[in-house]
Amino acid sequence: MGFNRGFYTVDVRYFYRITASACVGAARPVELCGLAVFDKRVILFGSEGSAKVFSSDNGPIDCQCPCTNMPTAVVEAVDPIILNMKLVDVCQCNPCQCEIADIPAGICGVFGGELVFGGDTRRLFVSLGQFSIIRLERDTQLLIPAYDYCMPDKECTCSGSDDDPCEIFRHVKFPVDEFFPPNTTCPCPDSYRDFRSCCN
Repeated sequence: MGFNRGFYTVDVRYFYRITASACVGAARPVELCGLAVFDKRVILFGSEGSAKVFSSDNGPIDCQCPCTNMPTAVVEAVDPIILNMKLVDVCQCNPCQCEIADIPAGICGVFGGELVFGGDTRRLFVSLGQFSIIRLERDTQLLIPAYDYCMPDKECTCSGSDDDPCEIFRHVKFPVDEFFPPNTTCPCPDSYRDFRSCCN
């Protein structure tokens, strides 16, 4: 896919461990554990950089290979929300289109046993809502002005009150809107935390 210089494609794969309870007739519920996978592709601006980076972490100078200063992709995610579940029969004439391959060993180790990818007669399809922030990070140089120590040459006379400044500061309301954009959406649907509590 062609796009302007300075933009990068970030492919993210989310792995979910899904736990459900299944009841067969009047028997005691049995816990099922499965794997769900979701792929997402985003295009982000990460600027351009053609400098070669040498670091003392790369070993002696005789065997150092220059590294490019490509940006690093970072993903922040919260626990997903279960939106819907559906149990369907697996038909041999219509196999599942979502075959899973190349699962990391660390993901397989979470399940405590070998994952089964075939021979099933029913499958549980789960729709999840995922909130995540994907960003690019790059090391950069900042120019910050530095000044020598400056000693005051006269006494400050601006303190005309005997009030404790710490006590005054305790009464100042925290400026939440300065750190986060104001919420201008309607109150419905509820917040992520309320939505999670009603789904559990």
